[in-house]
Amino acid sequence: MSSSTHFDILIVGAGLAGSSLACALRGSRFRVGLVERQPPSLVEGWDARIYAISPANVEFLQRCGAWEHLPRERILPVEKMDVRGDAGGKLAFSAYECGLQALAWIVESSRMADELWQTVRRQPNISVLCPASPVEMAVDSASATVMLEDGRRITASLVVAADGVNSWVRSQAGIATEMRPYGELGVVANFKCEKPHFGTAFQWFRPDGVLAYLPLPGNQISIVWSTPELHAQELLALAPEAFCARVAEAGGQQLGTLKLMTAPAGFSLRWMKAETLVAPRLALIGDAAHAVHPLSGHGINLGFQDAQALADVLLALPEFRDCGDVTALQRYARARAEETLLVRGTTDALQRLFKADVAPLNFLRNAGMSLVGAISPLRSVMARYAAGLF
Repeated sequence: MSSSTHFDILIVGAGLAGSSLACALRGSRFRVGLVERQPPSLVEGWDARIYAISPANVEFLQRCGAWEHLPRERILPVEKMDVRGDAGGKLAFSAYECGLQALAWIVESSRMADELWQTVRRQPNISVLCPASPVEMAVDSASATVMLEDGRRITASLVVAADGVNSWVRSQAGIATEMRPYGELGVVANFKCEKPHFGTAFQWFRPDGVLAYLPLPGNQISIVWSTPELHAQELLALAPEAFCARVAEAGGQQLGTLKLMTAPAGFSLRWMKAETLVAPRLALIGDAAHAVHPLSGHGINLGFQDAQALADVLLALPEFRDCGDVTALQRYARARAEETLLVRGTTDALQRLFKADVAPLNFLRNAGMSLVGAISPLRSVMARYAAGLF
């Protein structure tokens, strides 16, 4: 490659959101560049970082040409969800109630990342710049210029920030963020179960955080325990047998004895939103645009929907329109405003509601949960929220 190259669209970050956007633009008239520091790698055994992919995003990944290449034996549909409050509240619903095959599909992060990466590399209109690290960015009326660490100069009509919650591109563009740490870690691990889960996802709102059991093939589960940092560190320091016993006890022995498959790990949780999703010659997607608490399971689903919405706007542009024109990009921002506000607000409100240790709230939130569970139309609304159908 020459020292100076021009792309119509330069995507910085080849994580799930960035790679899916590149895939969604495959075969288009756009010349696309994808910048990434290092390629994804498959995890040996089962990946402890898993996602619940909504039905809408399964359709998007099918459109991207990646879904059909994922190994079927490592994907499981979530057919039911069982949610428990911290003082007797209960809520259960199923895919059947809203006419779906599944509420979500459980997929390992590294499997999705690898397949999207392989799909990108097969496309003639996409150039992968890896390993590559951006070090400077400038934007003028004609184009954006990104300098790479190895001296290459890249110009583009549009730069897409898909480089995560600590986005370098967003920072270079001077886009401010509102960020609030939750003071919690998400503790993740995989287990073999004594009892069958029957494709059910379980979630407990507990005094020490939110614990989720997500079903995996072969009567296995993956957990996410969102809990205050001190408690998380205590969990991570436990011996394997003690950790298994603690997780099984916290889940009310719902699936019997648990046997650890992957070493537990923890990651920091925070709420974040960027002040804008677009600027001249710039668009933000995925975690570069917003971060939410994992209790709703919608984080990566928001990122995929960002990628789909931006791809739809770009592909609909007439050939004479500049894809970096901010007036065109504002259509993408408008398309994403309602869903991101709803998910971000609802998820944050639930986290705050169940974190508060106030007797009247304890009663009301658990009574409310049970009331929703007892009324079919409300239960259906919750099922559609869990499935990402807004």
